[in-house]
Amino acid sequence: CSRPQKVCLCPFLPVHPLKVSTCLYIIQHPAEESRVLRTVPLLAACLPPDKCKILVGRRFSEDRYPELATVCRNPNTLILYPGAEATNLEEVAMMSSNPSVMIIIDGTWSQAKDIFYKNSLFRLPRQVQLKPNYSSQYVIRTQPTNTCLSTLECAAVALTIMEKNKSIQETILHPLQALCSFQLQHGAQIHHSKEHLLKNGLYDKPMPKNKRKLRRMELLVNNVKI
Repeated sequence: CSRPQKVCLCPFLPVHPLKVSTCLYIIQHPAEESRVLRTVPLLAACLPPDKCKILVGRRFSEDRYPELATVCRNPNTLILYPGAEATNLEEVAMMSSNPSVMIIIDGTWSQAKDIFYKNSLFRLPRQVQLKPNYSSQYVIRTQPTNTCLSTLECAAVALTIMEKNKSIQETILHPLQALCSFQLQHGAQIHHSKEHLLKNGLYDKPMPKNKRKLRRMELLVNNVKI
């Protein structure tokens, strides 16, 4: 797990990497590399190296990333990014039995949005999303809404659907649950989503002056999908 011995999570990782046919490409915003409690290293530790490839950056051109460009042009490649153009992953998995490649963007929601819309390669694969019926177990980091998931959780759910194997989700989430439990035992607080805080009058930070950000917060309070 690459963590100090006192906070080692190796006992919670699978003894052997999970056998999966789906290959993940994690597109990681550079800011995520410096986060202490990031989840991608735990995800990578659960999977074979050739099934979890991590690319760090903001801009991905075809010239600089020819392998990624080839992956994006492959008809079996999917990109997990919610939106009006996205198909529910469950529907795609039911219609296809081919081994797939899935791209997941790792960063805050604003960072992920920036990467998705400013890199034309990422609009070549078929866009898919998860149904909003999962609650995040990554309780030591604030999420925008109640149904927002960490990168590791997204990967766990997606792989479970694609591989049609429910045990995958449980195995990948095990080290995350251990991480959160350890942090809470050592003084960390449970972080409710921004949506929860706003709806219950618990949001104690100054409201943003930016009209666009303020509008997004109003939509959260009023249960409007954003």
